[in-house]
Amino acid sequence: MTPQEFEERIHADLHRFLLSRDAVDERLPECPDVALKWAEIGEAYLPDGMREFQDYPAVSLGWVMFIGMAVARLWDKDWQTYGAQADLYERLRDARGYDAMDEYLLEEIINVGPKAAAELSALVGDCAARTNNALLRAGFEPGTAEAFRAYIACLHQMYLMGMAVQLKRMGYRMTLQEL
Repeated sequence: MTPQEFEERIHADLHRFLLSRDAVDERLPECPDVALKWAEIGEAYLPDGMREFQDYPAVSLGWVMFIGMAVARLWDKDWQTYGAQADLYERLRDARGYDAMDEYLLEEIINVGPKAAAELSALVGDCAARTNNALLRAGFEPGTAEAFRAYIACLHQMYLMGMAVQLKRMGYRMTLQEL
């Protein structure tokens, strides 16, 4: 299996899972501003994510889903300002540090109370565990270019699913319109 095929598999699995939890709609949202921000955010996140992956794979994968949620929230709030920030990931991370980034994003950016924060944390944790299990079962040889690309594919899909979850939470719905 190629990393691209693996990414498609991760996408389909996370979509089915989140759909079963009513966290996303059947048709995933399209938000090019947030989706395109991934290249910059992913590149900035990679050193932190890779460092954490060995001992804390769920954190490495989960934090990027929280980031996708936060970026979607910032898109809704004031994308002209936030979209222009070249160091958006660093600003999000450095507000409280990498280890407390989930709490910061939930409390200050996504702006949820304790109950919703616990529910979202559980959902993100489940997504991270599913994705990590799929990565481990995929059989990519550790330390290879293919394994690295597969890890990036996991991060990318977690980010995009975070965006989709948050857009639905904010009331954005993707439905087919009849002409």
